[in-house]
Amino acid sequence: MFTRLTLFLATNFAVLILASLVMHLLGVNRGQMGGLLVFGAVLGFGGSLVSLLISKWMAKRSTGAVVITEPRNATERWLLDTVARQAREAGIGMPEVAVYDGPEINAFATGANRNNALVAVSTGLLHNMSEDEAEAVLGHEIAHVANGDMITMALLQGVLNTFVFVLARVVGGVIDSALSGNREGGGRGFAYYIIVFVLEMVFGVLATIIAMWFSRYREFRADAGGAHLAGRQKMIAALERLKLNHGQSTLPTQIAAFGIAGASAKKLFMSHPPLEERIAALRAANNAAA
Repeated sequence: MFTRLTLFLATNFAVLILASLVMHLLGVNRGQMGGLLVFGAVLGFGGSLVSLLISKWMAKRSTGAVVITEPRNATERWLLDTVARQAREAGIGMPEVAVYDGPEINAFATGANRNNALVAVSTGLLHNMSEDEAEAVLGHEIAHVANGDMITMALLQGVLNTFVFVLARVVGGVIDSALSGNREGGGRGFAYYIIVFVLEMVFGVLATIIAMWFSRYREFRADAGGAHLAGRQKMIAALERLKLNHGQSTLPTQIAAFGIAGASAKKLFMSHPPLEERIAALRAANNAAA
């Protein structure tokens, strides 16, 4: 908790300092600056934190995931027992375990608290993976929870949201003022809102690239965590199995970044690294440890 709180305060402080510097260089009035920063932070962090708080509810509703309360068969019993063992080893509370109907091999973890998370797997994973491979996938998702990835991602998104909101309006005001010849009232007309909208799209793309970079980084960490909990060879075998899964992911976009399967978009916008890179990273770590 201390580490996450430190990260939260540090990132907010960095945003305030950098945004203040940009506003000063662009000649924005100090009175306007304070209100804009506060409003931007409320909107930027408010949206991401609310999304985090309702993430479990959203995940269940959007995927139709059914939480296992009483195991109905041997597979569900194995799922519960495996997650319970890995959660103990990772030092986190027992997550809810759910199954959702989906043909692809996939799984995801979400939740606002590492001691009150949700781990869900697709029926495609249960039908197409061996127990060793599925164990590694579960370890990967437990590692996401233990690393606090959902919380960190929400904080990062809040920072990025704030940057997009504030900088679009600062730069938009300067551009509109220049275009209007610095006349009185510049920055309040219809053109200003068009400029801000365009800038939000541009800055939003840049923010997405940063968020996806971090998402790829944490996938490598989660793979290492899965290898620790289930075994490196099992984790490699699970990723190799994923390479055979040619179907498109059916995970909703809100939680796709928390799934295990890779993406097909250009690398800058991929939430997951290419499977070949993930496998190579695990093999390199194995060789280094040998």
